[in-house]
Amino acid sequence: MRDETVKLRLDAAGEATERPISIAIVAMGGQGGGVLTGWIVQLAENAGWVAQSTSVPGVAQRTGATIYYVEMMQPREGKRPILAQMPTPGDVDVVLASEFVEAGRSILRGIVTPERTTLIASSHRTFAISEKSAPGEGIADAGAIDEAVGVTAHHSIIFDMNALAVANGSVISSAMFGALAASGRLPFDRAAYHDVIKGCGKGVDASIRAFDAAFARAEDGPADGVAEKPASPTIAPTALAPGAQPEEERKVPSGAGLPRRGSPEIAKLLERIETTLSVQAWPLARSGLAKVVDFQDLDYGAEYLSELEAIQAVDLKAGGEARGFELTVQAAKYIANAMVYDDIVRVADLKTRTARHGRIGKEIGLREGQMFGTTEYMHPRMEEIAGLLPAGLADWLMARPRLFGWLDRRVSKGRRVRTYSPGWFIALYVTGGLRWLRRSSLRHREESAHRHEWLTLATELALRDYDLGVEVVRCQRLIKGYSDTHARGLSKFAMVTGEIRRIADRDDAADWARRLRETAIKEGEGGDLEGLIRTIRSFA
Repeated sequence: MRDETVKLRLDAAGEATERPISIAIVAMGGQGGGVLTGWIVQLAENAGWVAQSTSVPGVAQRTGATIYYVEMMQPREGKRPILAQMPTPGDVDVVLASEFVEAGRSILRGIVTPERTTLIASSHRTFAISEKSAPGEGIADAGAIDEAVGVTAHHSIIFDMNALAVANGSVISSAMFGALAASGRLPFDRAAYHDVIKGCGKGVDASIRAFDAAFARAEDGPADGVAEKPASPTIAPTALAPGAQPEEERKVPSGAGLPRRGSPEIAKLLERIETTLSVQAWPLARSGLAKVVDFQDLDYGAEYLSELEAIQAVDLKAGGEARGFELTVQAAKYIANAMVYDDIVRVADLKTRTARHGRIGKEIGLREGQMFGTTEYMHPRMEEIAGLLPAGLADWLMARPRLFGWLDRRVSKGRRVRTYSPGWFIALYVTGGLRWLRRSSLRHREESAHRHEWLTLATELALRDYDLGVEVVRCQRLIKGYSDTHARGLSKFAMVTGEIRRIADRDDAADWARRLRETAIKEGEGGDLEGLIRTIRSFA
């Protein structure tokens, strides 16, 4: 059902003389739900109808959608109708959802019903904070929504309206307005919709292009009657272009900031991937290379490929060809993540990037001529400062606990930083440019030692138990962030790999390793790592 448009030309919901036409809109922050609501109200009022809109705001950009509700009705005998302020299950004629899981939430709320409701939804996904922050795999199951749509909606129009809008230089609200017009559920002609868009006075041409494209797409359905399916996320060589991002950040490491694709250095590294690594590893290796080079430099990218080539040599020796080179594929992802660790330089660099400033402006709906500022809470510790120092100097400093403690008391303080104020921006920008110090730093020495120990364990075990070696590679997922978060991740990693060594000779060692890793990820939210370790030690 998903990404499938049901071609339809329904009778309008009615003259709305006995009951109003009701429309519910669920939209994430920044997707123009308020604009779309205003357009629908204006559409009705231009025809002499009475229309009313209300909204129940969620924390839209972070945890959920805002629900907008519109009712419209013709005046009768000079009397204005009394309209409801919230949708009632069983009484909603049209539900418009700007994102696919929001369509599912509308179904759960009971406002999509098989007797009455036309569901108009975009098939693309925008992950909610609850999905991104969930330990383990927290992404909602879109397949369950596919099935529910076919059962609960009277009719449906579902395709990627966001992609269509972007292709036409507009936003999703324009595409949804076009799909609504094509549904025929409202008794207004196409010209009336155009008039509403023209009346808004901004971005008219792009909005009408997106409207017309969505109208045609909703009327005609997929080409040749074949349902469109979203492409699987892949990383082509163009992922190494500046600003390139994969479709699913949670599953594929990404990076930007490489020199243009035509440079000889990049061409040489790309050719090295294709001549030394298995084809199964190419997509993740290209993306991992982009991430590593963006973090440091081209030499660091070459070091990343050397690590991968060493893993592939072990993979071949362990018979990995028959297993699709899974060891190398997983290593392509997690070695990149291990090499791109969070330090002060990286945090400062990310906070001062132009792309971040533009993204925040887009999220808050910044208009032309407007400016904004951000205030962020930062709490650096002396450990992070020492980690940036040359390793020899950091060793000298940490060997003097009194001096270290004295400095820590002056550094380890919470600060509210106005990122885009001149003083703080310059300080962060300069700090973000200190990547030339990174290779000689204490933190880099520690991360390199960790990476060597981790990969040595993985490759040694892979030669004895291939699946166990793959699970050890995946254990790098436990380590992320910086400061206390990074320290906790290292502690969990040490506990998990310690137990893996203990059970490495068992036939079911890979299964237990997977349980250990997943429990450690979820610890505090349904995971009991220490309890699982006690269970293992009871029989190991």
